[in-house]
Amino acid sequence: MIRVENLIKQFGGFRAVDDASLTIETGSITGLIGPNGAGKSTLFNVIAGVHQPTGGRVYMDGEDITGLPPHELFHKGLLRTFQLAHEFASMTVRENLMMVPAGQTGETLINTWFRRGQIRREERALREKADEVLDFLTISHVADEKAGNLSGGQKKLLELGRTMMVDAKIVFLDEVGAGVNRTLLGTIGDAIVRLNRERGYTFCVIEHDMDFIGKLCDPVIVMAAGQVLAEGPAESIMQNEAVIEAYLGTGLKNKEKVGA
Repeated sequence: MIRVENLIKQFGGFRAVDDASLTIETGSITGLIGPNGAGKSTLFNVIAGVHQPTGGRVYMDGEDITGLPPHELFHKGLLRTFQLAHEFASMTVRENLMMVPAGQTGETLINTWFRRGQIRREERALREKADEVLDFLTISHVADEKAGNLSGGQKKLLELGRTMMVDAKIVFLDEVGAGVNRTLLGTIGDAIVRLNRERGYTFCVIEHDMDFIGKLCDPVIVMAAGQVLAEGPAESIMQNEAVIEAYLGTGLKNKEKVGA
């Protein structure tokens, strides 16, 4: 699905991503881990078109997408969520979902005068789809709540729901567990697995919770100092001496702490 070749992102004299190469296989839930400052979010931002790369290439399904802006990647089915949710706080949860699909008839002023019937039909269809998404994510009870009033975990579910309102192929999730209680994190994990198995979504997940990564992701890619350090199944990654050193600066005697 995604192939990254020798990617570089430099800010002044600092290389946040330093000649990184990796692949994300179609149909996988790939984990991306590493200590703070490893370059994970910057890598996401370059792939998703938020930042322009300094060097290297990014391919999606064999097509060179290097440097394409987010709105073009959105239409290709590549979506990215953020560590801090970006909801429209004054709109309801349902309205946040309904506004996601692009090219709606009601977006053009003249259509609001002359194509009202079509607009109403589209809105009914979008409302039905939004309600299906809310049912899938088990948050129908907050459909009419202002999105700004949701808990951190509910906002993460809403962001996941947005990806379900369009034909997403691959979704990059940045720290879905940040600020989320264990119960809702389990709900988010279940939704990711169902979307992967039932709807064919490919995911790449940044997360510091190693239990969450271990249960959800295969393979796991490790970054450190802007470079790809290791890749493999979660269990072997947690036993990898180089990974332990990157996280803890210690040897194998403390390897059990990686999963802490």
